[in-house]
Amino acid sequence: MYAQPAAANYYSSPSHPTPKQRGYRMCDSCGTIEQPNTRFRLCGGCMTTQYCSQECQKSHWASHKAICQHTSSQISTSKQHAMGTGIDEDVVRGLRKFTSAHSTLLGWAGFQALQLKRMPSNVRQQALLVELNYRPSSDSLRRFSVKATHLVPRTYVTDNDPLVGEDIRRREERCRKTGGIGTAVIIIQCGEISQVMPVEVDSPSKISWDSRDDWLDVLRHFVDTGRTDFKPVSTTSRG
Repeated sequence: MYAQPAAANYYSSPSHPTPKQRGYRMCDSCGTIEQPNTRFRLCGGCMTTQYCSQECQKSHWASHKAICQHTSSQISTSKQHAMGTGIDEDVVRGLRKFTSAHSTLLGWAGFQALQLKRMPSNVRQQALLVELNYRPSSDSLRRFSVKATHLVPRTYVTDNDPLVGEDIRRREERCRKTGGIGTAVIIIQCGEISQVMPVEVDSPSKISWDSRDDWLDVLRHFVDTGRTDFKPVSTTSRG
């Protein structure tokens, strides 16, 4: 169907992660976009919010504290649930690491699944749910495989967890003020354990990615092989 896969490095050997386009690494305090010469830091509590510096992380704590503690509490509850039901605790820890390691790939897959190039309004209506299977492995990057994907109403998250919903709305408001279309929601789930990944999305006219229908094949390929160096391809003048 396509002359080439949606990943520029689909057939190449794994390499170090490439710089990410806006929407995947943005300082939650000052809004700075990650550049090739900068290295962002993740909040150790929630493992989803990122900062460009220690100073930004400290200054943002008062605003971030509630959602961070809420997320940490959910993680703690998930660990206790795992111990009580026989679910390997590695699933709980691994899911956070999986989401962080594959942030570019998951954000791109959400963009394609929601068809945001053609229908930007979908960002406010739908979310992408990625179901994973867990498989014990000595390689931490190969412990999950893609079981299935679903488009679900965004209220699947915002109505069931008001605090997370409020955090998504905050990100959405900030994104729109700077010309973006809003916050795409990706839910990563393995059994009864889940992680919500909000992605602030630029206006489609500023994003060079093509619209692709083979996004699920590409998602499976990089997840199943444990590769975190996904690089989206583009045939536009900005690609």
